[in-house]
Amino acid sequence: MITKYKTIIKGGEGLYKEKGSKFIAKAFHVENEEEIKEILKSLKKEYHDARHHCYAWRINPLNEKIRSNDDGEPSGSAGKPILNQIYSFELYDVLLVVIRYFGGTKLGVSGLINAYKSSSREAIENSEIVEKEITESYRLEFEYVKMNEVMRVIKEENIDVKNQEFDNVCKMDVEIKLSTVQKSTNRLNAVRGLKLEKL
Repeated sequence: MITKYKTIIKGGEGLYKEKGSKFIAKAFHVENEEEIKEILKSLKKEYHDARHHCYAWRINPLNEKIRSNDDGEPSGSAGKPILNQIYSFELYDVLLVVIRYFGGTKLGVSGLINAYKSSSREAIENSEIVEKEITESYRLEFEYVKMNEVMRVIKEENIDVKNQEFDNVCKMDVEIKLSTVQKSTNRLNAVRGLKLEKL
């Protein structure tokens, strides 16, 4: 089971030129299909005079979803080479878009594959890549008197607190690393009266 994955936190750009054609590649961090649609829409607006907007994306390391699109280029000559670069850098939660301005001379399928591959690779190389731990989200509910006990587990297990409300009954939203989730939840469940709910 994978507990870590690589993604980009700051997207880069790549540029490839051949026989008058220009391939502008852009990498983005994305986490869902809504974000992807929004980015594609804004790029089509910004580069409305380009001939093709080819792309590939891969999201969600635990429940992988992928897609690639040739956007009118010969089948397999654009989307696939872009997706292969995502694979070769082992990235998730990433969208790569290559915008092509046609220069009047056809490049042939192998020329296109090379152009989409090279510009995509450059965009990834110019991005900031990080390794992230896969986490699960939980909500804790406990009485205020248990605060010290709960906080000790949170500190020792290196649990990330996302949200908290302190009252007679305290509520906390936390993220627990998948690699330690069993141990961490066992320790939390050992706190008497604490309610642990997976979000």
